[in-house]
Amino acid sequence: MTTPDIVLNNGVSIPQLGLGVYQVPAADTAKVVQTALETGYRAIDTAVLYRNEAGVGDAIKASGLSREELFVTTKLWTQDQGYDSALRAFDKSLGKLGLDYLDLYLIHWPTPGRGTYLDSWRALEKLYADGRVRAIGVSNFHVQHLRRLFDETDIVPAVNQIELHPNLAQLALRTFHAEHGIVTEAWSPLAKGRLLMDRAITGLAAKYGKTPAQIVLRWHLQIGTVAIPKSATPSRIRENFEIFDFELAPDDVLVIDELDNGVRTGPDPDAIDA
Repeated sequence: MTTPDIVLNNGVSIPQLGLGVYQVPAADTAKVVQTALETGYRAIDTAVLYRNEAGVGDAIKASGLSREELFVTTKLWTQDQGYDSALRAFDKSLGKLGLDYLDLYLIHWPTPGRGTYLDSWRALEKLYADGRVRAIGVSNFHVQHLRRLFDETDIVPAVNQIELHPNLAQLALRTFHAEHGIVTEAWSPLAKGRLLMDRAITGLAAKYGKTPAQIVLRWHLQIGTVAIPKSATPSRIRENFEIFDFELAPDDVLVIDELDNGVRTGPDPDAIDA
């Protein structure tokens, strides 16, 4: 099976399904990523905060896959924001990953109270201009943060990675992204498992002969988001990848849309300001 791609606003393609490694212990990361790569995943999403970039790099090195086959994302942590400090943080992440370039580099949180995300973005623009990263983007940005980037910097983000799942469908933000050529990427796409016992989801799972997780991930594909489910369990890593052999009927997509109640599993970006 091959993951479908979405073309970013600079022409670079990103796989629509990847593996997230948030909260995967550093000692386990290489084995987890190796399982994902053997399964067929080609996109891996990590971050400085996760403390497992080196494990991701070890798995990539051991995989035997060519660098061009992979799409690797990491993120700039809050305490590293600022122009010079962002450039240093990028070098450190690249060294831990053992790579010559990144496919996508994101500002992890806007933290507007720090007043540094504009300077951080200018550093990302330099990294992009220098060819050290193929695409740059942001994570957890609200519309007002994006508008400020549009007004005061040169490059529109290729991606905004946000919490997104059927309970938090983020329609207004997704619409804004579409209007400005920004791809929506979903973290916590399964709502940390909270959705998997929902009656509507389990009913659709029975209808299609799939697991609840597969139903939710298929919904993500059909609404046009990039999804990066996290799992350290080999069977679930494989299960999450087996979503390309069926399609939800339009009415069933609407059933899942109706589960939107605005409830988050993580913090609101406005609450992260330090």
